Amino acid sequence: MNEVEKREQGCAAPRSEIPYSSPEECAAKGRELRDAVPRPSQAGWKAPKDRRDAIELLNESNKGRLPSLVPIRFGRMSASPFAFYRGAAVLMAADLATTPTSGIRVQACGDAHLMNFGGFATPERNIIFDINDLDETLPAPFEWDLKRLATSVVIAAQYLALPQSDTARVATDVVREYRERMHDYAWMRALDVWYDKIDLQKYKDRSGDPTVVEAARKRLAERIEAERRKTVADHLYPKLVSQEGTRPRIKDEPPLIFHPTEDLAPGFESGYEEAIASYRESLPEHVRKLFDRFHFVDLAIKVVGVGSVGTMCGVGLFMASDSDPLFLQVKEARASVLEPYAGKSLHPNHGQRVIAGQHIMQAASDVFLGWTRGKNGRDFYLRQLRDMKMSAIIEDWDTGMLRQYGRMCAHALARAHARSGDAAMIAGYMGSGQTFDDAIGEFATEYSAQNRQDYRAFIRAIREARIKVMIEG
Repeated sequence: MNEVEKREQGCAAPRSEIPYSSPEECAAKGRELRDAVPRPSQAGWKAPKDRRDAIELLNESNKGRLPSLVPIRFGRMSASPFAFYRGAAVLMAADLATTPTSGIRVQACGDAHLMNFGGFATPERNIIFDINDLDETLPAPFEWDLKRLATSVVIAAQYLALPQSDTARVATDVVREYRERMHDYAWMRALDVWYDKIDLQKYKDRSGDPTVVEAARKRLAERIEAERRKTVADHLYPKLVSQEGTRPRIKDEPPLIFHPTEDLAPGFESGYEEAIASYRESLPEHVRKLFDRFHFVDLAIKVVGVGSVGTMCGVGLFMASDSDPLFLQVKEARASVLEPYAGKSLHPNHGQRVIAGQHIMQAASDVFLGWTRGKNGRDFYLRQLRDMKMSAIIEDWDTGMLRQYGRMCAHALARAHARSGDAAMIAGYMGSGQTFDDAIGEFATEYSAQNRQDYRAFIRAIREARIKVMIEG
């Protein structure tokens, strides 16, 4: 077992030989790391001379995607620098690998931009706020997630045309929230950290503007009530399904929803029997009892998101009775964009990697989370489709709303990192002053300029017909 594997498994020494360390001792070790990697060294961004060409990397990331859908992916990325950033995690992963890191590893999200956080229902039907997209999750330096989040805040502020004077302050405030929350987690009992969650209906921000917090709470309450009314049977089923004779069938809406051919998705003739059986085995025994009430009816490819476009993502329809549907989102799981720089996953199936990361990082996860492998050799993970899932709609936000939402994301990221990493060591490294906040904030501002430069090169490649795009009407 190499050193990366030992760190990932938390077994650099046999467990019986690992000495007990108090939070004070771990924080002291974190402060010692500043000698090798000073916090100001985290600031700023300057592209290395041997930086890979952005268009070349993006084209490489299309390997294995469905060629007919790649123009949709690039079309969505062309909408704005913010949309481009969402779809270009592969570029930032390569760049982050060239930046200084403290050496403290956590279970990282791998793509911690603003739009990959949101609200969703727990198995107990409470609505929590958390990271909701972990396709790129892998053990990696904690700074990588934080830098991607802070940069996304800067790019979102630019997209919203907010005052430039506000942009840097909002990014720095996001880092400060992460740092202060991590200090809290550093002194909490291990079980209290693990059980902590961000309840949207009870959320409080101790240092946010009360007016903005109340406005955000009102918006959330309205969204929660609207989502509660959208039941699967009464809302999603008639929207996605038509009745063809006695058999329900997912509606085709090409190019975004369509039924695959046998060549594209081998196993249709058998009802994907082997893949479903493998998925079932990945579920806990008590969930299998529930899943066995449902029977497979149909499956269609469904284009989702930005970065996922072109991968084999679909929706499966299962029925327990004529009025009792279950929709499962089937997402292809490919190697994380962090893998070339942070080390390979220890899991033999990338769907399993994603599910393991979700269970580690999320306060609560969907009961139907599981993984499988298709006959075509592709790895997949499954979860319920739109189970009261709420993503941000940022178009009408002002500085106050962006700041509030960014702080919530930072809180969720700190909680997720504290579950897998050494919160006291991270807190010790960051310290109690503004040095770390300013450094990451400066990086975020300067990297946003790199994102704009890459976006311009991307648009130029489109205009020169080196990249094909499909703009959806």
